[in-house]
Parts: sequence; structure tokens; C-alpha cells
Amino acid sequence: MDAATAHLDGPFAAVSLDALARNASDMVRRAGGTPLRIATKSVRSRAVIEAVLATPGWHGVLSATLPEALWLAGSIDDVVVGYPTTDRDGLRALARDERALERVTLMVDSVDHLDLIDRVVPGHPELRIAIELDASLRLGPIYAGVRRSPQRTPAQLLDLARAVVDRPGFRLVGIMAYEAQISGVQNTVPRGLVPPAVLRLMQRLSARELLERRGAAVAAVREIAELEFVNGGGTGSIDTTAKEAAVTEIAAGSGLFGAHLFDGYRAFTVAPALAFALPVVRRPGPGWVTLLGGGWVASGPAGHDKEPIAAWPEGLRLDREEGVGEIHTPVHGRAADALAIGDRVWMRHAKAGELCERTDELHVVAGAEVVASVPTYRGEGRKLL
Repeated sequence: MDAATAHLDGPFAAVSLDALARNASDMVRRAGGTPLRIATKSVRSRAVIEAVLATPGWHGVLSATLPEALWLAGSIDDVVVGYPTTDRDGLRALARDERALERVTLMVDSVDHLDLIDRVVPGHPELRIAIELDASLRLGPIYAGVRRSPQRTPAQLLDLARAVVDRPGFRLVGIMAYEAQISGVQNTVPRGLVPPAVLRLMQRLSARELLERRGAAVAAVREIAELEFVNGGGTGSIDTTAKEAAVTEIAAGSGLFGAHLFDGYRAFTVAPALAFALPVVRRPGPGWVTLLGGGWVASGPAGHDKEPIAAWPEGLRLDREEGVGEIHTPVHGRAADALAIGDRVWMRHAKAGELCERTDELHVVAGAEVVASVPTYRGEGRKLL
């Protein structure tokens, strides 16, 4: 990567085509025949999305917003919006776009979402709808997961399904349930004060509980609707989600780029496919260099784990007092004294697609050369939110 991009001035981002292909195929292997749907928020480059969709085992995308879905539906024929929308202009655009009506599926988790759609687009044509089941684990006072859908039990989901089926202008085609406590939690490193062994126990219990509850919910809804898909999982839970007979596809995306928050899983490894290079612009003292830029911190609870890490040369680390800066980032360690002004340090982002909000293009490296430069969403004048 470093040799191939020697002619480029940083900061810039680059993708290893070999590592990307390795990750895409390994995720298919882990899925064991269950199709994979790309979670686009973890990629945010249309060229990369379309390249992965050309890989056997992948089909369709899970978008984050309705405007993104409408844009992607211009070239992709199966787009599920993974979150409920309140975008009024987007709903009006969807209602008058015949191609998008065939390709885009909206997500709801309450009758309130149906009411909003009817108010915004009265008398709208038939819309494709998926409903979301809460997949969090609850054991007494213990709560593990993310707070998304209020529909938790099979009976609750069935009531919502009936509301969709009985309402003119809506067609129920899918169910989604995202087990974030399994797919998005590293289990070989502590999480706060919780040791890895406890995290793995929580994940085993959650997988066992969800197997029964999701299966019952899907079976109940299938009694009243012909579902096209049941979507579950994420990069970190491909192996366990694929074992559920009720699940027909798995959403995943972060494992493609191999962000560093996916280094700490016992069941699989990712190849670091995406990185960004920062030039050395100062040498403040022995054992230290200062880099241009770098303050690209990932979303989620504030903490050092959301910062980028210095990946290469090996032996560099961030200064805990300064962290990563918008303009300058100091790093120190045994490798610093070998770096000259103008050399670069390669960093890895904590979360996959969020890096693409900081750059217009990704330089694609194969072997020892840059074989293409492809735009990110930002490079195409788009944004996720």
C-alpha cells in the first residue's frame, strides 16, 4: 500500500483490493449458504458496493436513509431502508417513482410510521414494507443490545404485521432483527469492566434466546403474509445468525473494510482493507513525530477505542493527553525516530464506512500499484445524513 501510493500526498485513504476480496469471500464462507446483504453505511462508496454485489453470495443492500435508498435504487434493484424514515420529500419522491416503488422497501416498527406516511402522501401507491423485531437481550435488570424497535414479542410483531396487511397502500414483504449485542461487541477484549469471558457468555445466551423468539415471531407473521426476506445479524454474528432456519439473509458491511473495532472477535478475523495515510509534518523531539490531520473519531460512546490507531510503521501509538487532532496528531514510539519530514504513517479507523465522510475518493491498490481511484459518497456530492 505504501509503495503503491508513494506519489500521493496525504491525507488520503486507500483500499487493498486483495484484502477486500478476502474479506468478502470469507464472510460468504461464514454465512454457509445464507445470502448476505450489504449494510451500506459501513461502505459509503457506490463503486465498492457494486463490486461486492458482483461477488457470489451477496445480493441487495441495506441503506441507512430513504434519500440514500432512492439514489442507490437507480442502479441496484433490491434496497431495504434499515431504519424508519420521516423524510417527507423522500416519501413523496418514492411515491412518484415507479422503479423505486419496485426496488425500495421501507422499515417500520409502529403504526405511527404508517400514519405518518399516509399523512405525507395521502392515497399513495402500494409501498413495500418491512417490520423490525427488537433483538436485544433482557435478563432481569440486565439489558444488552441497542434500543430500536418497541416490538419485542411474537405477539407484538404479529399485531403490527396485521396492521400493515390490513391497511391499503402497504405490502408487508420482510422482517428485520439486528442482534447488536452479538454482532457489534468484541469478545476477546474487556468492555469497560466486563471481562471477555462474560461477554462471550452473554452472546451465547442471547443467540439461544433469539433463536427461539425470532423463530416464533417469523412463523406467526408468515401465517398472514408472504414474506420475501427475514434479515438478521451483522459482521460479528454471521456464524450464529446463519444457523437460524428462520433467517433468510444476513446484513453485513463492516467486515469488508476490516475496521479496527472488528479485530477483537474469537470466531473470525478480518484483513485490514481500508486505511488512511497521514504525512509527518513535525518532529517535536526524540521518539515523537506529528502528523497532519487524523482527528477522525468514530461514533458511539466516547472513549479511546473510538480513535484511529497507528497501524504502520509498527511501534507507534497516540499520546493519551492529546489524542487525535483536527489539524495535528502527535504519535510516539520506537518507530518515530526513523521517520523523516514528508514520510507517512498509516492509520486505521475504528468504524468502517465513517472514514468515507472525511475523503472524496478511495485509491484502490492491487499488488504494488494503484489500479483505480473511486469516489466515496462525499466524492459524488452525497452524504449519509
